[in-house]
Amino acid sequence: MQEDTVRQQSIINKLLYNSTWRGWLFQALVLLGLLGFFSWIIYNTVSNLQRLDKKSGFDFLSQRAGFEILDSPGVRLMDYAPGVSTYLDVFWVGAINTITVAILGIIAATLLGFLIGVMRLSRNRIFSAVATVYVEIFRNIPLLLQLFFWYFFALRAVPELRERWSLFGGLGGINKSGLYLPAPVFEQGFGYVALAFVLGVAGCWLYARFATARQFATGRRPPTLPVYLLLLIGIPLVVFLVQGSPLSWELPVFKEDGPILRRGYQADAGMVLKPEFIGLWLALSLYTASFIAEIVRAGILAVPHGQTEASQALGLSGGMAQRLIIIPQALRVIVPPLTSQFLNLTKNSSLAVAIAYPDIVSVFAGTALNQIGQEIEMIFMMMMLYLILSLLTSLFMNWFNARIRLVER
Repeated sequence: MQEDTVRQQSIINKLLYNSTWRGWLFQALVLLGLLGFFSWIIYNTVSNLQRLDKKSGFDFLSQRAGFEILDSPGVRLMDYAPGVSTYLDVFWVGAINTITVAILGIIAATLLGFLIGVMRLSRNRIFSAVATVYVEIFRNIPLLLQLFFWYFFALRAVPELRERWSLFGGLGGINKSGLYLPAPVFEQGFGYVALAFVLGVAGCWLYARFATARQFATGRRPPTLPVYLLLLIGIPLVVFLVQGSPLSWELPVFKEDGPILRRGYQADAGMVLKPEFIGLWLALSLYTASFIAEIVRAGILAVPHGQTEASQALGLSGGMAQRLIIIPQALRVIVPPLTSQFLNLTKNSSLAVAIAYPDIVSVFAGTALNQIGQEIEMIFMMMMLYLILSLLTSLFMNWFNARIRLVER
C-alpha cells in the first residue's frame, strides 16, 4: 500500500518537473480559459439581444439608405443615390473612400519621408536644419490636432464660395467648396491605350530581369532607360494617336454673373477634391512622413561607413552611391518598421469622422448605425475591413522585404 502511494507520488513529481508535459498543461489551461471567456461573451451578448428583443443578422444590408453622402470617390464609383442605394452600397462607399485616402497617403508619406530622411543626413546645414525642424514639429503634435489645423484653419483661408483663386492659368481653381481640376473624359478606344500601357509595364519588368541576368553574366548592364521610355511612353502614344486621341478634358466652370445662388463653380463640370479629403490626406501624409523620415535616417546610418568610402574609391558620385549602394542596403533595415507606419496610417484614417469625411467609420458606424442600430454586425464588418487591409499591406511588404533580402552565394 505504501509502495503504491510512493510510486504514484513519484509519477506525479516526474510529470510536474517534466518541462514538456508542464508546457502542454499550461497551454491547455490557457486555451480552456480563452474558450470560457469567449463563451461567456457570446452567451452574454445573446442574452442581452433577447432581453432587448433585437434581431441579429445582415438582412439590413438590402434596405434602402435615405441619407446624403458628401461627394467623394466612393460616391462616384458606386453611383450612390439616396433612397435608391442600399446600406451595402453605403459600406462600399465608405470602404472605397478609406482605401483611397490610405493609398494616396501612403504614397505621399513615403516620398516625403524618404526626402526628409535624406535631408537630415545632408552636409548642407540649412537642409539638415529644415528637415530636423519638420520632424520635431509634426512628430510631436497629435494627429487629431494637425487634422483640425489643416481643415479648420489652413483650408479656411481660401476664398468664399462665390470667389476663387485661379490655378494653372485658369484651368483649375480653389475656394471653400474644394479644389477644382480638369476631369478626364475617356472615350471609345482608350481601353487599347490602357492595355498598351499595362503591357509596357510588363515588358519593363521582363526587360529588367533580362538586363540583370545579362549584367551578372557579362559584367555590363544593357541600356534600360531608352527601352523603358519606348515601352511606357512611345508605344502607348502611338496607340493613342492611332485611336484618334480618345481622351479629352472637362474643365471646371466658374460663373461670376447671374443670380447670387448660381455663382461659383458648377457641380456638373470638372473634378473637385473636397476640403475634407484634402485636410485628411495632408494630415495623414505629413504626420506619417515625420516617422518615416526617422526610419530612413536610421536605415542609412545602419549601413557601414566603409560602403560609402568604397563607392568613393570607385569614382561614384554621391547620388549614384546612394542609389546603387547605400539605399539598397538600407532598405533591409527600413522596410520592416515602414510596414508598421503604413498600417498605422490606414488605421489613423478613421479620424476622418472628426471632419466629416465620409470614410467607413463616418458613414457606416455613424449615420447608418444611428438609423439601423445593428451595432454588432456593423462593427464586425468594419473590423474585418481594417483587418483585411492590414493583412494585404503586410503581405505585400513581406513579399517586398523577401525580394530585397541579402542573398548569399
